[in-house]
Amino acid sequence: MSANSPNLEVIISRADLKSLQDVEKPSLARISDVTHLSSYNWLEARVPTIAVPGSPALWCPPAGPRKVRKDHGLIYISQNAARHPDCPIEPLFRALYITHPSFDISEVDVISDRNNIRKLLGFINPGSSKYKPDSFSISVEVIKKTAIFSREETATTEFLGPRDFRGFGHEFEKLYTVKKLRQSSGHHRILSYKFGGLDIIIRHETDGFVQLPSDPPPAAKKIEDISNLLGSLTLSTESKAAKVGKTSKSINPHSKLIVTEDGNVVPREFTLEIKTKVFHKPLEIPEIAPQLWVSQTPMLVRAYHKDGLFRDPVAEDVSDKIAKWEQDNEEHLAQLAGLIKKIIEVSKACGGKAIVRYDVKADTLTVSKHQRKDMLPKDLYSKWGISDLTAEHQSTESMSKDAEKAEDDKKEDYKNEHNKNESEGIVEKKDRKKGANRRSKKKDDDKKDNKKDLDSKTKQKKYVKKKSEKKEVEEPTEVQPDNDIAPAISATRSNPSTGLDKTAELSSKLE
Repeated sequence: MSANSPNLEVIISRADLKSLQDVEKPSLARISDVTHLSSYNWLEARVPTIAVPGSPALWCPPAGPRKVRKDHGLIYISQNAARHPDCPIEPLFRALYITHPSFDISEVDVISDRNNIRKLLGFINPGSSKYKPDSFSISVEVIKKTAIFSREETATTEFLGPRDFRGFGHEFEKLYTVKKLRQSSGHHRILSYKFGGLDIIIRHETDGFVQLPSDPPPAAKKIEDISNLLGSLTLSTESKAAKVGKTSKSINPHSKLIVTEDGNVVPREFTLEIKTKVFHKPLEIPEIAPQLWVSQTPMLVRAYHKDGLFRDPVAEDVSDKIAKWEQDNEEHLAQLAGLIKKIIEVSKACGGKAIVRYDVKADTLTVSKHQRKDMLPKDLYSKWGISDLTAEHQSTESMSKDAEKAEDDKKEDYKNEHNKNESEGIVEKKDRKKGANRRSKKKDDDKKDNKKDLDSKTKQKKYVKKKSEKKEVEEPTEVQPDNDIAPAISATRSNPSTGLDKTAELSSKLE
């Protein structure tokens, strides 16, 4: 992981991911406390219009094999951005505050489309999908503690002509499900849960739902006259769903989006995802699990065909299999949590606005500062108690710079202290060495002095001894005379005149 200054560009490689995961708390890498918050449908209209809570289409498969034509015409890649390019994330907030007017958004850590999380998970584990990885971008805006991840697409729609082929998925849904809102072009759901120590809100599209236990059997579906059938269908799931009694329009002066109230709330437990595949290429759970896991969608239809001919597809509950996948991929999910936190951290350091880019050639993720307009209308920022987002971001950036400077100063102080200590250590080491040398030299000098003293004393002793011996030779030893001769010696000394005789007498006695 590397960071470039001054624009603060952080590059994250796949090798960096292990350092981001919280290895001490692996249980945090699981989704918990799942709550359905709201939902809405996009409606076919000249101006951006949604119906809240709306309703997904009802899974209502016709009996027997059915031939489905290939997808054609206009296909939405990102319907929210295609229908409301000025503010693709706005419908989420409008639907949320119609359902929960007093919802405290300031306690949320992350708000994102499912697609963004899937892309990040695909970067972490490229083997999670059979499709080749592709470059992508995600815009990030931080408001106080909340980070909004906004999907960025180079194209939001695709038009399929007679010679184009993208499969049978969209046409299959038209044939095997029944719309509950006549003008609907897609149902989006909003849920919250805890993951990796984060409070997250996810928005995702849902293909349909299975019949609720309290629903009466749906009317027989007449394929050749779907429009008449759609006009006669109503929802009657009061025991399991909250029905909106009256359709109304809400026009906000801060927004171009029109909000109507219509539809039924369908519990998450009955929602489903539809996938079509050629019969000789079975769809395995690990391939679809990331998508179902992020949105916590429990039901799955795996519809197999041969040249567009489908045979009796069924809806199955795969929630246990998704839970098993979550357990088996705990390490990758822990890395996902760490990566999301790192993106938020860098985005804050960038002043609150950043762009996440994945470069397929470099195979790295880059997070850098991003100059773009605000993601939301002004009135929605007041939900965080903010009147001026620019001032808030400037304050955040200033605080981030101050914190960064403080951290740099701390590192510099530590470096200086370390260098000082190292320098003092070197000096102290040199001083100790010098002291040791001085002590060693003094010891040697003392030894020499002692040796000199010893030699001097030895010489002196020898000299005294030699001198004494010499004296003994030069001066004979005085013999003490006995009592018999003492008077004679004394007499000789006292009377020299008689010395000769006395000496002779002494000699005679000595002999």
